[in-house]
Amino acid sequence: MVRKEIQDLLLESLKELQKNKALPVFDLPEIKLDKPEEGSHGDYSSNIGMITAKQAKIDPKEAAGLIKTALEKLCPDMFEKIEIAGPGFINFFVSKGYLIKEIEDILDKKDKFGDLKIGKGGKVNIEFISANPTGPLTVGNSRGGVIGDVLSNIFLKAGWRVTREYYFNDAGGQIDILGHSILKDEQAEYKGEYIDTLGKKLGQGDAREIGEKAASILIEEIKKTTKKMGIKFDVWTAEGKDLRKKGKVEEIIDWIRKKNLAYEKDGALWFKSTQFGDDKDRVLIKNNGEPTYFALDCAYHKNKFVDRKFDRAINIWGADHYGDIARIKGFVKELGYKDRFDILINQFVRIIKDGEEVRMSKRTGTYVSIDELIDEVGLDVTRFFFLTKSSDTHLNFDLNLAKQQSEKNPVYYVQYAYARICNILRKAKNIKTKPKSLFEHPSELNLVKQLMRLSEIVEDTVKDYQVQRMPQYARDLATSFHKFYQDCRVISEDKELTKSRMTLVLATKIVLKNTLDLMGVSAPEKM
Repeated sequence: MVRKEIQDLLLESLKELQKNKALPVFDLPEIKLDKPEEGSHGDYSSNIGMITAKQAKIDPKEAAGLIKTALEKLCPDMFEKIEIAGPGFINFFVSKGYLIKEIEDILDKKDKFGDLKIGKGGKVNIEFISANPTGPLTVGNSRGGVIGDVLSNIFLKAGWRVTREYYFNDAGGQIDILGHSILKDEQAEYKGEYIDTLGKKLGQGDAREIGEKAASILIEEIKKTTKKMGIKFDVWTAEGKDLRKKGKVEEIIDWIRKKNLAYEKDGALWFKSTQFGDDKDRVLIKNNGEPTYFALDCAYHKNKFVDRKFDRAINIWGADHYGDIARIKGFVKELGYKDRFDILINQFVRIIKDGEEVRMSKRTGTYVSIDELIDEVGLDVTRFFFLTKSSDTHLNFDLNLAKQQSEKNPVYYVQYAYARICNILRKAKNIKTKPKSLFEHPSELNLVKQLMRLSEIVEDTVKDYQVQRMPQYARDLATSFHKFYQDCRVISEDKELTKSRMTLVLATKIVLKNTLDLMGVSAPEKM
């Protein structure tokens, strides 16, 4: 990865400068490289000159000059040039010869291009969707499903061992409510066609018993739906079977008591969650002896870290669980896993059709199921659109745009680029590929620089979970390819130039396919 190589070279340069006493000894900083918006500012840029100047108590430009000289000695072939800009920024222009090496690397690694080893084989649990089995999956909770699935793909790409997990609240109060809803008595809350269908199947009886039977049916439907979404869960954990019946709740309550994190009040057991930034303490065991969702969450997360020994856990929750974050993070901190646990909040989805919102509510029966959406616009469009915004941002899903087969639809735009690549390769199947000694046209160079970004996208996303980088990168890569195709004739009478450009086309196919695979979006060879 070019960015990592430059970062390592910068650190090595600082060590050499300290060794030669050109700089005083100080703790070496983390090297950060940015990608400038303007190509004239280089392929990468760093403020390391200013950081070094502060540590060494010298002028920033002087510090940048020392680093520039040291870099040029260490790796003279990597850069076309290195510039000092502004108050001490260093701009790096990667050499054309080095870009050739990147293309060769892509052709050599193929579907492994972009793979990293930063995970070092560690175990990460990514839990997502986890909607209660009280109704079909809606577009709201399914957005987190796509985000979780793609994040899992990226962690695998980065060298982690990933477990995709779905957690069912298949016991407790919501199951009673489901039963009452099917019976349509005074405690009914859920409405919709699915409630009527369940009523016909299950008839009359005890609300809890009917609720449990209905939940079992809905769980099987949810499993079918997640498969339709292109998601394959490794583990399905059930509150009743895996926590309650195995005594996991009692175990964790004993542990919390021993840690002096609980107290009794009004006949209930309370967790001291205000110690961890919560606005009030929370009930663990109600005065009727029933554990709360929070108590079950504690048992569940102890099971992840202590029993199953995950090195890291990531939960993707709906926006309605925002208030639960402080208390569960406080609990995990007490477990001793503070820096290994993260929660992403998945904000709401608004389905827009003809400028009007299609409203959703499981309890009023006016929701939009994910099955309906996939049937309407297809799986590729559904997944791609769900990824276009950060999970903590509301998403407007435009049905009219989703159905367009034009450049305005980003999915069509990206897939058309891949299909065009495949068409070129079919026409020139007898032409051998071979990089030219130098790429010369600006559109060729820009395309190569886009191709080598995939590893950086993977690395950054593992660090901050911003999966919206993937569809944006796919669009940027497609744009660069379309521009290259427009500006550069691929197959011409110049045989060497044709070989060079065919190599670039093949490399683009590999990287674009890898990108679409990470998103779980298909790469059609014809459109």
